Amino acid sequence: MISDFIYKYYIDPIRYGEAYTLVDTLTYALILIISVFLVYRWLESAGIRIDSDFILATIPYVIFGGFLRVIEDTGMIQSDIRFLLITPLIFFAIFGITIFCLIIAKGFERLGTVPSYITAYRLLGVLISFVTLGMLLWWGMTETQLDLPVAFIILLMAGASTALTYAAIRYLLKWEYVQNPLYILLIFGHLLDASATSYGIDIHPIRYVEQHVVGGALIDWAGTAFAMFPLKLAVLIPGIYILEMYRRENGEGGLWYLLLLAMIVVGMAPGIRGMMRMIIHV
Repeated sequence: MISDFIYKYYIDPIRYGEAYTLVDTLTYALILIISVFLVYRWLESAGIRIDSDFILATIPYVIFGGFLRVIEDTGMIQSDIRFLLITPLIFFAIFGITIFCLIIAKGFERLGTVPSYITAYRLLGVLISFVTLGMLLWWGMTETQLDLPVAFIILLMAGASTALTYAAIRYLLKWEYVQNPLYILLIFGHLLDASATSYGIDIHPIRYVEQHVVGGALIDWAGTAFAMFPLKLAVLIPGIYILEMYRRENGEGGLWYLLLLAMIVVGMAPGIRGMMRMIIHV
């Protein structure tokens, strides 16, 4: 029955917080690809310039998305609204908030309040990120515990692995284009996820679990969550090469920037979530 299939692979995993399966993973990947194209068409029709500045201004919303997901992890929201903060619904929620802030920023530009909507757009993202972070830190101080050294350790792991990966790509593979700040941000985002996963499963006193199919299978096979690092590199390095070949053939168009942003999101947002959960022990 179709209804049984939908409940088994899509509704029940959201309702009960179950691990991802191959079916819903592939479905969400397809939705992401279609969404990137639709967003690209909408931004073009709205006259929004999609470039490096726009992508960098959107990063605070990626961080906000990671923090917002932890809001649901804490259990501070008991109503059915919490389901909007679980994958895949949270992607639509974050998209709606981001577009709303973009529209407000364009309004500020028209009123002459700011010289460029990008400035207002970035600041709104930073503001909502800090507000959400404040809520989570308060929860940690009052309901669980606040373990700030965890943030230092995970960020150090991510920074060091990013530096090593960059050096290997730049000087061993001799891909000079990896100097692009967006490529570096892409590497950092995914290695932040690998660092948080490795620390959370192998080191943190609350032994977290990997919910994604491929990552979970690899960790079980290797016997350590640090296997996430070679897995990430196995995806990142070919991914950067393909993105660069696309850029050289088609130019730095809006679609190239959005594809790069999508790749940053699927690494950085889970990394932010994982790290934040461990900081406040939820």
